[in-house]
Order: sequence, then structure tokens, then C-alpha cells
Amino acid sequence: MSEPPRPLGATVGGSPALRPRHRAVTGRFVTLTPLSPHHAAELFASVGGQDKAWLWDYMPDGPFEDLGAFRDMIAQKAASEDPLFFTIMDQNTGRAVGYAALMRIDPAQRTIEVGNIMLSPAIQRSAGATEALFLLARTVFDDLGYRRYEWKCNALNAPSRRAAERLGFSFEGVFRQHMIVKGRNRDTAWFSMLDHEWPAIKAGFEAWLLPDNFRADGQQVQSLSELRR
Repeated sequence: MSEPPRPLGATVGGSPALRPRHRAVTGRFVTLTPLSPHHAAELFASVGGQDKAWLWDYMPDGPFEDLGAFRDMIAQKAASEDPLFFTIMDQNTGRAVGYAALMRIDPAQRTIEVGNIMLSPAIQRSAGATEALFLLARTVFDDLGYRRYEWKCNALNAPSRRAAERLGFSFEGVFRQHMIVKGRNRDTAWFSMLDHEWPAIKAGFEAWLLPDNFRADGQQVQSLSELRR
């Protein structure tokens, strides 16, 4: 007696994705450049010191009150290939205002994650911050051929969870007691964006970033969520 047929996943064709490499990616508001120890002093001015210790609450390292220790950390990140770090450079000032990484890079499975996102107060909740994350997503899907793009954060990090959903990631669940970070429990919220979802998400980003979507004072006319719908 033969076994009854069992459901199987859809066949996936195509080649492995490409591994991301360090190269500059330029937008209207920001440029992503390979993270370098040369950026350490500018980044420290933006995110270092006791008054900015809160920026590091959900990060795996920091806070930093000493430029030397901060520069050593940046040098280690700059030398890493996974995570692969990029500095976020403000187009208006030419200054380093944050960094982010592509990580857990798996070309065979065509899965990749964005993480280690550190944004200075100068760029938080700005068009430049949104554009920086758009540039990374566009690189992942359009240039490198990934089929799954992940965002993970501490489940208690409400701003990061809101940001993920605003940017078009879908919430998948919480991994309980997933990690111990700085001696504290971390439940991890998982989000993802898939290749077949990307065209609509990309169109929303492109419409949101158009000059006529911003008033003279820099405020948006339509939200990213509205334009994606």
C-alpha cells in the first residue's frame, strides 16, 4: 500500500545570491560608505559620551565614554565581513551620522539580515534614516538577488519594532529567551521582507522620497505606509 501524497514546498529555481561587498551607495539624503576607523571621531561625536548612553540600551555593545575604546570597536567592525558594516554619511554636512550592517549572510539560502543599526539623534526620524535603510534593501533584492531579508530586535524595543513595520517588514513572532545581552534576557522579535513583496515596498519608498512629498519645512506630505498602500 503506497503512502498518500504529502504537501511539499514550491520548487525554487535560480542561482545563489551574491555576497555583499563594500562599495559606496549614494542616495539623495545620505551615502552609504564602507565603515572605516577614519569615521570614528565623527561617529563618537554623534553617538558617544554619557549624554548619549541611552542610544546603546538595545545594542550588543556600548555605551562608550572614551574615544579610544570606541575607535577600537569601529576598527573591529570595519574589518568584519559578516556583519558587513556601512557608515551613513549625511549628504548636506558630509559627516558620519550612523552605521548599519548586512549580516547572517547566507547566499545559498538567499537569506540576509540588516542589523547593528546605530543612528545618531541628528538623523533619527529623518528622511535620511529612511533612505539609508531603503538603499540597503534595494541592494539586497535588486543587486544581490536575495529572497528573504530579515530584521530582528529586542522584543522590548518598541521603536525598532515600529520602524520595521513602517519600512515594510512583516512581524513573524517572538523567540523567547533567545539571547543574553549585557547580562540581561533578550526575547527577540523577528520580522521579514520577501522578494515577491519587494516591488510594492520599493515603489512606496521611491514615491515617499520624491521631493514633492516634502514641504518646505521638511515634513512629509504622505506617510510611507500610505504610499505603500
